Amino acid sequence: MQYQFQLAEIDTIAKEILNQHPEKVILFNGQMGAGKTTFIKALSKALGVKNATSSPTFSLVNEYQIPNGLVYHFDVYRLKNETEALDFGIDDYLYSGHWCFIEWAEKIPNLIPEKHSVITIAILENGYRKLILY
Repeated sequence: MQYQFQLAEIDTIAKEILNQHPEKVILFNGQMGAGKTTFIKALSKALGVKNATSSPTFSLVNEYQIPNGLVYHFDVYRLKNETEALDFGIDDYLYSGHWCFIEWAEKIPNLIPEKHSVITIAILENGYRKLILY
């Protein structure tokens, strides 16, 4: 699926993405500033997160409660290698059955479960974003 949207439409697009029944582990691709974290915030809100969400750039993972479980938001940009991810127990999160949103997953390619979805976000002209779900 492919979408083009402006920031004002992000909540609607997030709900549409969830209605496409993606896998619970979703990898997010896009250049720095493309809107990966902002879109993860919208997905989390659509899933029922009530707390304020933020980027886990320094904590590596943020955990949020939703009515039927948890959402884990990872930013593995700062990791030097996959061993660092294993050291903080990423495999326990990824195989927990809860939602896992991972920014910069290309840093940990061998740790990603076989069943996952990918969202790529690109910046277009005039403040639009292009989002592809596969």
